[in-house]
Amino acid sequence: MFSSIEELSEKLEAAKYVTDPVTLKVIYLAAQMQKPVLAEGPPGSGKTELAKVVAIAADTTIERLQCYEGINEEKAIGKFDESLQRLYLNTLGGTSRAEWASLRRDLHTLEFFQEGPLLRALLCEKPCVLLIDEIDKVGEAFEAELLEILSDWQISIPKIGTVKARSRPFVVLTSNEVRRIGDPLRRRSLYLRFEHPTIERETRILEKRTADSHAELHGQLAGFAHALRGYTLEKPPSIAEMVDLAEALKILRVREISAELRDVLLPLIAKTPNDRKRLLLRDGFESLVFDTQRYSRDFDGTEHGEDEQVCAERRRF
Repeated sequence: MFSSIEELSEKLEAAKYVTDPVTLKVIYLAAQMQKPVLAEGPPGSGKTELAKVVAIAADTTIERLQCYEGINEEKAIGKFDESLQRLYLNTLGGTSRAEWASLRRDLHTLEFFQEGPLLRALLCEKPCVLLIDEIDKVGEAFEAELLEILSDWQISIPKIGTVKARSRPFVVLTSNEVRRIGDPLRRRSLYLRFEHPTIERETRILEKRTADSHAELHGQLAGFAHALRGYTLEKPPSIAEMVDLAEALKILRVREISAELRDVLLPLIAKTPNDRKRLLLRDGFESLVFDTQRYSRDFDGTEHGEDEQVCAERRRF
């Protein structure tokens, strides 16, 4: 997919993705070694976005399997199209007993099979990106079914047999840690740990994703996100939601986050009744604005040669 780390870095930069040297090397190694990437961390920390930007950088398609409790082989791999099989039989008319064995073989081929995302990924002529999203929502039995794909790059389908990959996809497995992923999948994967971004990194993300908004607002929004995520909300804001918030403030021509914006911002940041009630308390939103200003001021210290982590350590003492 990528001829060098430098090429990958340039293409991720063009895709407006803010990465770090470790993540960059892991993506490159996974592509070269044809290993899956297991991206694990809290919801909204950018795991799914990783698969999307790799697809953009590689100029390829993305096949997404959204996992959920109770997902089965039909949803993941596919199933026979019975209506198409029936139509085929009707067009042939009467069939002798001698022809029946041949006809059965014809009916049980990929021509009469509705492909699911796992099979589509293996049948791509050009390597695609296969995103297996929120794998922690399925059980160990489903995990075991994935091992054949990730080890041998093939799928065994009843009545068809073994279907080998035409190309090997770049695989991203994401987990929100609802359940611990089993060791067999972990052994076959390169591991990336995701956390919510630092103020510095989120500022850079907002700068890239909302370049035409007010520049002074990016640091404030990053500080605001940091304050919200430290406020013990039921649903802390994701990176994507902060990008949406930046877009909303640009539309409203707002240049500074203030307590007066509470009622406007609540629909964008409080997505559960309990979170909304908490932020509607007399000091709820005001304290968030105060923390936002404090974090933004502390982050400004990095402009004078200080690393943001150093600033954070200083605040602890």
